[in-house]
Amino acid sequence: MLLEAKNAIVYGAAGQVGTALSTAFAREGAKVHLVGRTRATLDGLADRIRGEGGRAETAVLDALDEAAVDAHADAVAAESGGVDISVNVIDIADAQGTPLAEMSLEDFERPVRIATRSTFLTTRAAARHMVRQRSGVILTFGGDGGGEPIRDYSIGGLQVALGAVDVLRRQLAAELGAYGVRVLALHTGGITEGLPEDFSGREAITDMIVGKTMLKRAATFADVGNAAVFAASDLARSMTGTSLNITAGAVTD
Repeated sequence: MLLEAKNAIVYGAAGQVGTALSTAFAREGAKVHLVGRTRATLDGLADRIRGEGGRAETAVLDALDEAAVDAHADAVAAESGGVDISVNVIDIADAQGTPLAEMSLEDFERPVRIATRSTFLTTRAAARHMVRQRSGVILTFGGDGGGEPIRDYSIGGLQVALGAVDVLRRQLAAELGAYGVRVLALHTGGITEGLPEDFSGREAITDMIVGKTMLKRAATFADVGNAAVFAASDLARSMTGTSLNITAGAVTD
């Protein structure tokens, strides 16, 4: 198992991406600490992981709450022996479909504030323990990493939020590398299987995402989980400050 005896914290664990990450980490031997705001969904995921032979603990907290995030990371380190993997995939409540010139300031600012605050708080909490351990992996998620604007569809402040997280990820990698802590991003360019069946823009967004790829398909949640396991494992021990491009060829580098 690639993550045997590792402790992973997943914020937003019961969401679609969080579930993919959590189940993949558990499958590879990590003890997964599932964090979110809804007890029922967290417990359901924990039961599933345990039923498949994995290890999982749950905690209900808001990833925007500084004191709660710090206290939880400290508790995980004290009770489980350390924090080895941290990833934040909470919902950033973005408003899409409205052109920026017609969008309210509140709708524009919301995803930027949520993404940057939650990423900063969760990575800082983990990094303090990883620095002492002189090891650890912090993962970020979202976007395609290409730096290009989205054409023909407005995603509001989402692209700005993801760009800000990417800058934060690079700076963290530069500051934490000397302590053996790695910081990596997972870039998918969009996961079409996560779009609701009754969403009116599903077909247009699917065509936009898939149309940019070389493989003529989008990444799946399983692809995200597998890439995250690799990134968090010793197989990727020389990778930091960069992103794992799982855009199916939408972005070349």
